[in-house]
Amino acid sequence: MDLNYQEMLFQFFGGLGIFLFGIKYMGDGLQNAAGDRLKDILDRFTTNPFMGVLAGVLVTVLIQSSSGTTALTVGLVSAGFMTLRQAIGVIMGANIGTTVTAFIIGIDIGEYSLPIIMLGAILLFFFKNVKITSIGQVVFGFGALFYGLELMSGGMKPLRSLDAFQELTLSMSNSPILGVVVGTIFTVIVQSSSATIGILQELFSQEAINLKASLPVLFGDNIGTTITAVIAALGASIAARRAALVHVMFNLIGTIIFLIILTPFTNLIGYLQGVLGLNPEMTIAFAHGIFNVSNTVIQFPFIFALAWIVTKIIPGDDEFIDTKPHHLNPMFIERSPSIALGQAKEELKRMCEFSINGLNEALTYFHNSDKKHRENSLQYESGINNLDKKITQYLLDISSKSLSNTERDEFSNIADSIRDIERIGDHMENIVELIDYKLNKKVTLSESAQTELAEMYNLTTTTLQMAYDAFFNEDVELAKKALENEDKIDKMERQLRKKHILRLNERQCTGDAGIVYVDIISNLERIGDHASNIVEAVINTK
Repeated sequence: MDLNYQEMLFQFFGGLGIFLFGIKYMGDGLQNAAGDRLKDILDRFTTNPFMGVLAGVLVTVLIQSSSGTTALTVGLVSAGFMTLRQAIGVIMGANIGTTVTAFIIGIDIGEYSLPIIMLGAILLFFFKNVKITSIGQVVFGFGALFYGLELMSGGMKPLRSLDAFQELTLSMSNSPILGVVVGTIFTVIVQSSSATIGILQELFSQEAINLKASLPVLFGDNIGTTITAVIAALGASIAARRAALVHVMFNLIGTIIFLIILTPFTNLIGYLQGVLGLNPEMTIAFAHGIFNVSNTVIQFPFIFALAWIVTKIIPGDDEFIDTKPHHLNPMFIERSPSIALGQAKEELKRMCEFSINGLNEALTYFHNSDKKHRENSLQYESGINNLDKKITQYLLDISSKSLSNTERDEFSNIADSIRDIERIGDHMENIVELIDYKLNKKVTLSESAQTELAEMYNLTTTTLQMAYDAFFNEDVELAKKALENEDKIDKMERQLRKKHILRLNERQCTGDAGIVYVDIISNLERIGDHASNIVEAVINTK
């Protein structure tokens, strides 16, 4: 290979690697600085599609990745924290937010990239404060981004003299669809529209590609970035798959619209470049920004139509499990802590329902191996975790008020029950993971083992429901029956372990089957223990 070609490739791919690292590291630093606020932003500020757009813009600016925002959105839809219509607004906002990276690149500070990297390194290695090291991460990533661009730029300079590349750019000028395909494929490979748009900015600045050929590639970059959301939705709930499809459709529709008006759009960008005195990198950044903002403005009124279309393309029950709190009104904390405790107890009931429903879904998954039931069970587990955090915070706010002795007892019982139900959710998740292990390893349980597990499962869920009913109705007799059942669960667990050892000795089951069997009955026994903890509060207070 010619030395120039080798040097060109080494510079380009090395620069691309540093550029991708810079974006990722900068985004991670911003995310660390923001803490857990990103999910809260998406969770709390998506009450309507317009707020969803603003939340999508903000989160994408913070993590420097529209793919990351859409993947996070798909996860929230899958977990029941967000509806499809809310998600569409966030996805639109993510497309606007990602243009910020292109504008950053448009600021020509490449020659200062190494001093910026050094400043970031000083903040990272000479300070112990977490906030300062997070800022150092952002600064280091920022410098690495520009240093990677400088290397890529050096690697791409010889492209202008390559006949094959000149022919390709000429073909893209004459056939915009080819440019869209090139941009899409390259972004799918690189997994970062920011990187491919950065490369496009460098090519345009070196006059290796003209504006008319650049814009279709830019549109293709936006289509290619949707692959991350598609991957995130594979195997997820129907609602999550619909959200990923919306992301693809949004960029496809925008591309079709702008291909139709490509000539006037090209003229507009050329006019802005001349009037505003934009450098080539900033020209592409403006084109990217105008494309995504205009695309959002055009399609925003049709959010309901987009939701309807994807529902028709991906049919089936929505399977949306609402895991947001319904009863935690902060107004009651100030006016009547007693009513506020009642509200917390109402939300606790929903936690209990989630645990029973999640366990039933896990059992169904065990029997029929249908991934839908797996996702539903995990969705209920996410709902338990979410309500755990929300109710606990609500109780902390109540605790600052003056409470009577009766109210303090009620407060303690609710707080203790929350912990037990959260642990039940964890055991439920463990069972789902054991079923996953069983399916992945192609483990087969004997009919007798399956029958025994089903019996213990039914006894456990019956006892759990009994414990919940006793707790909310303050029924001492029912509480005592639940405790008797919990003793039966303990005895059954010991008996089943003995039976399992006999089957192992008689070579009736494999070691992998034994792991699945023993761990499931162990998790069920622990769930019984937590049911016992819940009813003991009823007996002790009477």
